[in-house]
Amino acid sequence: MITKDKVKVKVSNMTKYFGDLCVLDNISFDVQEGEFLCIVGPTGCGKTTFLNTLTKLYDVTSGEILVNGEPVDLKKHNLAYIFQEYSTMPWLKVEENVRFGLEIKGLPEAEIKKRADEVIKMVGLEPFRSYYPKQLSASMLQRVVIARAFAVQPELLLMDEPYGQLDLDLRFKLEDELIRLWEKTKTTVIFITHNIEEAVYLGQRILVLTNKPTKIKEEIMNDLPRPRNIVDPAFIDLRNKVTDLIKWW
Repeated sequence: MITKDKVKVKVSNMTKYFGDLCVLDNISFDVQEGEFLCIVGPTGCGKTTFLNTLTKLYDVTSGEILVNGEPVDLKKHNLAYIFQEYSTMPWLKVEENVRFGLEIKGLPEAEIKKRADEVIKMVGLEPFRSYYPKQLSASMLQRVVIARAFAVQPELLLMDEPYGQLDLDLRFKLEDELIRLWEKTKTTVIFITHNIEEAVYLGQRILVLTNKPTKIKEEIMNDLPRPRNIVDPAFIDLRNKVTDLIKWW
């Protein structure tokens, strides 16, 4: 159940144009602290563009995005971004990849070691900490990326279709792992996906977007108990509801 205690992210009347093309059209919503929010919509509707405006890769054309009541400032706000592509550094071993963000932040060595050890253990990579990325499977590569993100203890974790390239079995395993990490850390998560089943499996709340110019078509609360069962009638009903919303955009 989502509480309304504290707004972590406030998006107000956000509009984004690329030239004459309106991609995001006057979008407004809040994300509560500790919430797991999924955003779905038709392919090419601007889901990734939204994350890129949130991380200041793009400037908004109008409106604003606030984190903790302030304009987004990457020097102040502790954000982590997991991309669609594997973003491990091939010249670094698993442990070095996980430590990278902590070293950039200049944390003491004892704290870096403590955090790296914790997350490597949490994602089941202890036997592989001295491996290079080229020696790892697709599932392990994404675990490294997830471990690196959680190691910096982000106040906001942004995920852009991180499991889109994985087969069904690996995807479910990593989704379960992500939920376990989120439940332990209570990090605020914004998860972008085109996979409707994935959104229903993961999210506490689902925002369904229209096609361009993109608006929020509907907000759906997801109170299904965890662990969620994809063959449960209530799960199937919710999945079908989201599917119909996207189908008839």
